[in-house]
Amino acid sequence: MGVSALSAEGNVVGYSPGSPTVLRILLGTQLRRLRTEKRISREDAGYAIRASHAKISRLELGQVSFKERDVADLLTLYGVTDEAERAPLLELARQANAPGWWHKYSDLLPGWFEVYIGLEGAASVIRTYENQFIPGLLQTPEYARAVIKLAHETTPEGELDRRVALRTRRQERLAGGRPLKLWAVIDEAVVRRALGGREVMRRQIEHLLEMTKRSNITVQVIPFERGGHAAAGGPFSILRFPERELPDVVYLEQLTSALYLDKPAESEHYMQVMDRLSVQADSPEQTKRFLERLLSV
Repeated sequence: MGVSALSAEGNVVGYSPGSPTVLRILLGTQLRRLRTEKRISREDAGYAIRASHAKISRLELGQVSFKERDVADLLTLYGVTDEAERAPLLELARQANAPGWWHKYSDLLPGWFEVYIGLEGAASVIRTYENQFIPGLLQTPEYARAVIKLAHETTPEGELDRRVALRTRRQERLAGGRPLKLWAVIDEAVVRRALGGREVMRRQIEHLLEMTKRSNITVQVIPFERGGHAAAGGPFSILRFPERELPDVVYLEQLTSALYLDKPAESEHYMQVMDRLSVQADSPEQTKRFLERLLSV
């Protein structure tokens, strides 16, 4: 079900069905705009809803769920009293609190990764660089299991099955009527490292080749012979959304947490790095021939 939000100009804009994460970000963006237009501090806004300024900051960033009463009180504080203007934002608050499809896996997911799944589910384009693993959206179930076991060595098989199923479910974004566009640049080490054994890796490379036949998927490999390259700091992803209110988000995963960067200066820097990586890497056609050669060895 789609809902509407106010644009920066105050007009009602529509957007496609998305995840609760993105709905929260959209609503938070609108509330931040309304607050700053009225020159109301986060402290004063927090006082109005019996919360701290830090809570207002988290609400405006879409990091926590909204209480409809809090949204109503903030709208009143910000001078939005006309019911026709309030209704879309209150409806957005209700939609934003609905659980995402991944809710049934919440016992397996740290909160910082739930945010990423929500963003991934609503993105229209993802550009990603990997130097250790095949990107999750392109992994076979066998390869995914091998990767997951690295961090969950003693996990029971039943839980491993669920973790693999979650990763496989995420891959549905690559198909359908409006598929996600994925552009992956990977280091040669990724396809040389035989995670799960030789046969698992062979099937994974075959799967990569099959996926590159889709018009919405681009894969490039950076060969060893190119030496050092622009992404010396490690893997990252850039997510872009169809809603113009949402900025690009750079995702940097760490062992027990993640960073989400959405300031234009930050995302622009990472986009420049990604552009340089794409130039340094083999072209998509060269990459296909390289992967085919790997299979022939």
